[in-house]
Amino acid sequence: MQRMLLTLLLAFAVGCLLGKLLLPVLHKLKFGQNIYELAPEAHKKKQGTPTMGGLVIAGAAIAATLVANDYAEPFSGNMLLAMLLMALGNLCIGFADDMTKIRRGKNGGLTARQKMFFQTILALAFSAYCYFHPQVGSVIKVPFLRVEWDLGILYIPIMMFIIVGTTNSANLLDGLDGLLTSVSMVDFATLAVIAGAAGLGGVGVGCAAMCGGCMAFLMRNAYPAQMFMGDTGSMFIGGAVVAAAMLLRQPLILVLIAFWMLMSSVSDIIQITYFKATHGKRVFKMAPIHHHFELCGMHEVKIVAMYMVTTAALCALTLLGVL
Repeated sequence: MQRMLLTLLLAFAVGCLLGKLLLPVLHKLKFGQNIYELAPEAHKKKQGTPTMGGLVIAGAAIAATLVANDYAEPFSGNMLLAMLLMALGNLCIGFADDMTKIRRGKNGGLTARQKMFFQTILALAFSAYCYFHPQVGSVIKVPFLRVEWDLGILYIPIMMFIIVGTTNSANLLDGLDGLLTSVSMVDFATLAVIAGAAGLGGVGVGCAAMCGGCMAFLMRNAYPAQMFMGDTGSMFIGGAVVAAAMLLRQPLILVLIAFWMLMSSVSDIIQITYFKATHGKRVFKMAPIHHHFELCGMHEVKIVAMYMVTTAALCALTLLGVL
């Protein structure tokens, strides 16, 4: 536990420093966010806000984990490094997407097919790693019921679906100032506690580093945001969350701790399906659902607070079902 707390503090300190150094650089490079033309009117004033701030979270988490890593552990079985590599792989996809948007000067980066191709390759690699890892394998734990399910070879395709779904859901949740950052901060703190209780200190250290990085970035990302994390940050976070859950053999808890990530995707799917089926009618004023709340008159700060409190409650429930 002491190792995790020290890692969190180190990541927070590094993140605060990186945020201060990176902000003027992003301004100078004119790496500004291109706001979607159909976004709520209140978002139009955010046009040009520096993006790719997710590098702050990534830099802080990487620095802290490299310091705290147990280098006596074999590389092939090191869960901390595996989690870090999974997150970095997703960061690269998000970075490419952000750079494409910046170069084109509009809100449209990699195509859906391009993203899906690279995400599928990464998901396959990490699922296979977990499947063959002696401490993970094909068995997952079922919270609350205190039983385990052996998925056999089906573990790989099922986990691939969960990985792609979670990373894309995290990306969708990043739509309001401080929203994904604050929710993820609570998620990673919860995963760190679960890892510590399970005796998986490496995973716990990785989660603590991510929590510290998110805490530091929130200082620049809270309303009114000085910088956005971009797909660089949201994909990095999504990859780290799902990697930690899988290494803990607890992918099912994502339904609770990543509830709002899941709801972002579900609301988007419902909206698109209903729109096509009814030739133009909508279930929500706008999807993902946090934009619906916004268009109903809720302020960004209130929505973020609601999401964060709900996530904290669901994470507390998760701990009751897991520990």
